[in-house]
Amino acid sequence: MKLLYSLVLVFLIASCSESPQLEKLSQDSVILAFGDSLTYGSGVKEQFSYPSVLHELINIEVINSGVPGEVTADGLERLQQTLLEHQPDLVILCHGGNDILRRNGHAQTRVNLLAMVQLIKSSGADVILLGVPEFGISFSVASFYEAVASELDIPIESDVVPYLEKTRKYKSDPIHFNQAGYRKMAEAIQELMKKSGAIQ
Repeated sequence: MKLLYSLVLVFLIASCSESPQLEKLSQDSVILAFGDSLTYGSGVKEQFSYPSVLHELINIEVINSGVPGEVTADGLERLQQTLLEHQPDLVILCHGGNDILRRNGHAQTRVNLLAMVQLIKSSGADVILLGVPEFGISFSVASFYEAVASELDIPIESDVVPYLEKTRKYKSDPIHFNQAGYRKMAEAIQELMKKSGAIQ
């Protein structure tokens, strides 16, 4: 009985640690980085934004579609046209930070993120979600990110942005990152892409 319990426990731990799997990308694939100022790369020159660094790391086209100051309601409004324009194979979604800063309400932000992910999936693209923290003492990721990822079975990176936000040496200002910070962000996304099977 003890052995059976141990096996079940190991299986549950393994299941929890596995990332949902994505379609493998090729060198001809297109990745769309969709979000706000953290995607745009506010605080650094364009070549040091995380989409530019990610392109450098994986040698696959990464389109930067970040709009500083954008909230999820506005992001949802422009998403469909952006998908039609670029027809990506994978979308990296990092959104909601401005909703949190403006206290727009977690319930509506969650609804908007759910709608974005569903729209991306309906276009035929895969999705990776990046979690953004509450801006307080703990800098823990807002709970609705994990809820969205779990509900729609998509990979989520929920550690890197909170870590960077609370680590002064990676910041260019109170919100945005410096060159080293955006590189850390790109490297974490690269690792999640490997873990989820999108790249080797």
